[in-house]
Amino acid sequence: MGNRIWKMDNVRKTINYLKKNGISHAYYAAKERVEEERTANYCYIAPAEEKLMRQRREMENNPCLFSIVTPAYETEETHLREMIASVRAQSFRKWELIIVDASKSDRVENTVRQVLEETKDIRVKYRRLTKNLGISGNTNAGIALAAGEYIALLDHDDFITPDALYCMAVAVQESRVQSCAPVLLYSDEDKYDETSKIFISPHIKQKFNLDLALSNNYVCHFMAVEAKTMKTLQLRGEYDGAQDYDLVLRIVDNLLKRGFSGRMDSVIVHIPRVLYHWRSHAQSTALNTQSKTYAYEAGRRALEDFCREQGLAAQVEHSLHLGFYDICYEPDILTVRQDVGVVGGRILDTSGRIYAGGYDEMGQCLFQGLNSHYSGGSTHRAVLKQDCEAVDVRCMRVREELQPVFTQILGIPYRERVVQVKTRHGKKDRIIANVAGLNCDEAGYRKLSLAFGQAVRNEGYLAVWDPEITVRL
Repeated sequence: MGNRIWKMDNVRKTINYLKKNGISHAYYAAKERVEEERTANYCYIAPAEEKLMRQRREMENNPCLFSIVTPAYETEETHLREMIASVRAQSFRKWELIIVDASKSDRVENTVRQVLEETKDIRVKYRRLTKNLGISGNTNAGIALAAGEYIALLDHDDFITPDALYCMAVAVQESRVQSCAPVLLYSDEDKYDETSKIFISPHIKQKFNLDLALSNNYVCHFMAVEAKTMKTLQLRGEYDGAQDYDLVLRIVDNLLKRGFSGRMDSVIVHIPRVLYHWRSHAQSTALNTQSKTYAYEAGRRALEDFCREQGLAAQVEHSLHLGFYDICYEPDILTVRQDVGVVGGRILDTSGRIYAGGYDEMGQCLFQGLNSHYSGGSTHRAVLKQDCEAVDVRCMRVREELQPVFTQILGIPYRERVVQVKTRHGKKDRIIANVAGLNCDEAGYRKLSLAFGQAVRNEGYLAVWDPEITVRL
C-alpha cells in the first residue's frame, strides 16, 4: 500500500493498540488492516482540463464567493506553494485565500511573503500575526477577515482538487433551488503519501448521519460553513486539536435547538466526491496519529459539551480506536433521546459474521458478511452507533409510543426479552423485542423490518443501529 515509513507507522499503531486494548483486540485489528491493504485498489484521477474549462464557463456568473482560511505556522515552502497552487487552479473563480501566519521565525515570514509576491494574485491575502494564538485563535483571525458567503478551512500542508469549489458551488446552487441554503458542506477526502507520491486511503463518507457524527468527526475535510454561522460560532481555543469537531457539534446543536429533526442532510450537505488531499508526512496526523493524542481528549470534551447543551444524561468514553467515541446514555438511549424511535443491533450467523441487523436505503444489511471481531476498516464504522433506515425486528427495542405501530405491522403484541451482550466493561443485559410469535423466512423478516423502519421515520423518529447489541442465529 505504500512505502516503508507508512508500514512502520502501522507497526507502531499495532503496538500502541496492543498496549491499550489487549492481545485479542490487537490481533483482529492487525488482521483486518492487513486484509484491507491487500484489497486496496484506489487511484485518484484529477478532472481533465476540458472538463475544468466547462466548469469555468458554467459558473462564470455565479455570484457566490468562497473564503478559504489557512492558518500557517512554520510552513515548509514546498507545501505552501502546492497549497496555494491548488487554490489558484480552481475551476470556480470566485474565491479568496486568507493566510494567517503565526510562525516564530522571520525567515519563514520572508519565505511566505516571497511566495505570495510571486503569485501576483490579489485573491491571495496574507496577515502576519504578532502572537501565536493557537490553532483556533489563529484561524479566527482569518475568519474575521473573510468576505465570502461561505468560509472553508484548509490546512497549510494539505491541498484541494481543482474542482473542489465548483462542487461546493453546485451544491449550494442546487440547495437554494429547493429553498434550503446549506449551513455546512463537506466532501470525501484521501491521503497523499508524500514519499511514494501516490494518493491512498480514500474516506468515502455518508450523507449527514447524526449518531455517526456523535461517534467521531467523520465530516472533517473539505468543510465549508455559512459565513454568518462561522463568524458567530468561531473556533474555541479550549478544544484545540478537535476545534473543527467542536464546530460541527455546535452547528448541530444550534440546528436541533432551532427545531430541525435528526435528519439534517438538507442543511448539512455531503458532496460524494474526493475534494481534499490530506498530506501524509512524518509530522502530520494523517501519518502519525500519536502526534496529537491531546486532540482525542479535546474531542471527548467537545462531545460532553454537546450532551450538556442538549440536556442529555450521558457519559462520553473513548472507544477502542483513537478519535472515536461512545456515548453511554443513562439509563438508555430511548429514555434520554426523544428523537430516537427504535434502537437495534446486529445478528451473527454460526460462523460469527454479520448476517442481519441495520439496513440502508437500498434495504441492504449494513456490513453483511463482516467478521464480528472487525471494526470495518480505517473508519471503524462497523462498531459505531449510527442512524439507518431500519433495524431488524429480531434484535431491536421500540419506544413506548411506537409499540402500537409495531403490533399493527408485525401482527403480534409487543413484548420484550433480555439478552446478555459482551461489552468492553464486561457482560451486560440488554432488552429487545420478543418476536417468537412470528413465523417468517429471512426475506419476511427483512420485509417487516423495513416496513417498521419506514413507519418509525414517518413518525419523525430516528432508527439507531448500536453494534454492541448482538444476538446469534
